[in-house]
Amino acid sequence: MGPLAAEAQFYYTFNNGALILTGYNGPSGDVGIPGLDGLVTGIGAGVFLNSEYLTSVSIPGSVTNIGSEAFAYCAELKSVGMGGNLATIGDNAFAYCGRLTGVGIPGGVTSIGDGAFMDTGLAGVSLPNAVATIGQSAFAGTSLATVAIPAGVTALGQGAFGSCSKLTAITVDALNPAYSSGDGVLFDKSQATLIQYPGGKAGPYTVSNHVTSIQAGAFQGCLLLTNVTVPGSVAAIGESAFNGCVNLTGVTLGNGVAAIGSAAFANCASLSNIALPASVTNLGDGAFNACYSLGAITVDPLNPAYSASADGVLFNKGQTTLVQYPAGKAGNYAISNLVTSIGNQAFQGCFRLSGAAIPASVTNIGSQAFAGAGFAGVSLPTNVTSIGPSAFAGSALASVSLPNSVASIADGTFYGCTSLAAVTIPEGVTQIGDQAFYGCSSLASVTIPDSVTRIGDQAFYGCSSLTNVTLGHGVTSIGSSAFAWCISLTNLAIPDSVASIGDQAFLDCLSLAGLTLGNGVTNLGSGALEFCLGLTNLTIPASVTSIGSEALAYCSGLRGLYFLGNAPKAGSGALDGDTAAVVYYLAGATGWGPLFAECPTALWNPQGQPGIAALGARAAHFGFTIAGASNLVVVEASTNLANPAWSPLQTNTLSGGSAFFTDPLSTNYPARFYRLRPQ
Repeated sequence: MGPLAAEAQFYYTFNNGALILTGYNGPSGDVGIPGLDGLVTGIGAGVFLNSEYLTSVSIPGSVTNIGSEAFAYCAELKSVGMGGNLATIGDNAFAYCGRLTGVGIPGGVTSIGDGAFMDTGLAGVSLPNAVATIGQSAFAGTSLATVAIPAGVTALGQGAFGSCSKLTAITVDALNPAYSSGDGVLFDKSQATLIQYPGGKAGPYTVSNHVTSIQAGAFQGCLLLTNVTVPGSVAAIGESAFNGCVNLTGVTLGNGVAAIGSAAFANCASLSNIALPASVTNLGDGAFNACYSLGAITVDPLNPAYSASADGVLFNKGQTTLVQYPAGKAGNYAISNLVTSIGNQAFQGCFRLSGAAIPASVTNIGSQAFAGAGFAGVSLPTNVTSIGPSAFAGSALASVSLPNSVASIADGTFYGCTSLAAVTIPEGVTQIGDQAFYGCSSLASVTIPDSVTRIGDQAFYGCSSLTNVTLGHGVTSIGSSAFAWCISLTNLAIPDSVASIGDQAFLDCLSLAGLTLGNGVTNLGSGALEFCLGLTNLTIPASVTSIGSEALAYCSGLRGLYFLGNAPKAGSGALDGDTAAVVYYLAGATGWGPLFAECPTALWNPQGQPGIAALGARAAHFGFTIAGASNLVVVEASTNLANPAWSPLQTNTLSGGSAFFTDPLSTNYPARFYRLRPQ
């Protein structure tokens, strides 16, 4: 690529003597792209992306390629004129242009990319004979009524015409060497693989006994399909093959079907029962998920891989793994004590399930096993050692106590559990995964034990009721956005074990007024404490060598930053918007000037020993007045003087030689002892 060139409101780059349009800053409405005497040969990726007022575009005849997302999300685009030399239409080039109802594809086009016209308003399209490749979902979600595939198409991506609710027939040129059709249904040439069933075709359908496989997504979103018969000639049903066929009431599977892919019949809301023949030996995760009318799954007794209980629950043959609980079953369910493993997605979406009793025999709970389940409480047995990602995501859990046998909390385990108000994390857990408690908006308090070393990205993001967090002394890293938008969090002590605080770790913790940084912290990530409006004073330990961009930006209440060491490296805008803040540093420290990150600096000379001037209860909490000459005083607490383990609670700024400290957690302990030290 060469340097940029400009012509009026159009911007180009040179490429092998030709021009590629890379930008446009002119008015919307009707846009004509100039050909510049044939020099313009391409439209770059995303040039008109999200141009919400673009209504029509004329593409010159010299253009051979339209880049990916070039016109995507142009909500008002109604008309496109394409030049005769066009050969390639890129991925998602016109995706989500909902008002685009028609387009003329030039005869020289050979390739139409993935999602090129996905979710547009196209009601008709003529595919030229030159087209060889049509990408995945290229015309998915359009208003096409019929499609004629020409002889030259030899590569057709999955779901190229999927979820077209008005599509009643797909036809194929008889000379096409790769594809064929029958009764408006798309097949490979030999008609051994059923590729695409038209989304607007209504009523029942019987798959031909010439078919040996049903491609992934072949019937996905066929809203008018009511009944399907799959013969024994079919050995494999692909992933999501019938996903979202909401009016499908009956499925007959012939003895010969061996494999049913993940989510193959998921979201078939009207399906009331399913019978697995003896031949099925491979069943993908969540094959019958979110089938809210499904009351029972039955299995041929001769099946060597699977079995079903008398009440219609699906297991492996030995009934040691619970594979699928029918989503239409309501009430409480007691899992058999033969079960050692609850499979992936086994109870996913079972919102009618009001309770599940998990026996002591269970050691493993699979990923998304109870995601979206309707029960409010669950007792996890002490033998459970593994809980998969998103195991309880989006469920109605109100409280949970993890057993000591669990070593880690996987990614997304309790994601979006908005009713979860209490959780007990046992000693022995070593890490809290990414998004583990994301959006748990009712969670008020959490204690992280000393065994935990890592708190993952967005682990507690958006826990808006979280007022109290106790971090164990083993935590070494706090991930990006780990506590972002915890708007009720008021005080936090970060232990000396923590070395790194991730980007935006405490972003928008609006109520955070008391924060103690441990002496092991070396880095404050970008935006780590941005918009912490309640912070008034903060001591930065000598260990900190780097403060990221906007790390403490827009902390409008910040008045004093007290640095115990040399000036750290500060990223751009580290203290943006902190108009009242003064940066204090110690005598002898290096790297300091009159300004630090655009804030004024001043020499800090702490002296004297603090003491307690008065003590007692205030607002039902124990507290005392601190008096002394030091600018900053740290209050530490312990529950045992015989073997004390002192933890910092709050750094206090003495104004006029005194400050009042109150402990909101004092009533949680039978005894609590305090000591003071100057910062």
